[in-house]
Amino acid sequence: MQALEFLGVMLRSKLQTNTIVYNAAISACEKGGEWVKAFQLVCAMGQNTVQIDAISWSATVSACAKVGEWITALQILRAMVTSKVCADTMTHNAAISACEKAGEWVKAPALLSAMVKDK
Repeated sequence: MQALEFLGVMLRSKLQTNTIVYNAAISACEKGGEWVKAFQLVCAMGQNTVQIDAISWSATVSACAKVGEWITALQILRAMVTSKVCADTMTHNAAISACEKAGEWVKAPALLSAMVKDK
């Protein structure tokens, strides 16, 4: 999780951060299944007026999917709509995967419909 450490050093040193730096840290969290840290980073981006893009959201949903955190994954999908960022097929698939891991298959048809609608 060197990307997280790098972001921490930048923040402590009061160096300017950007979407790319945050996305690298979020992706590291995704790979490590650290959905809480990924979500915290997305929240920090908003608080620090760093643009949250589709990569930021998608990596956070994928981090949730790794551990079956379906409620947060679906909340993030809703936040994407609110922030006018389109969820791509990978993001929808990650949300479906989060539901599957948690045994919440009943949510899948609505997610599939949203995925088709967003295309």
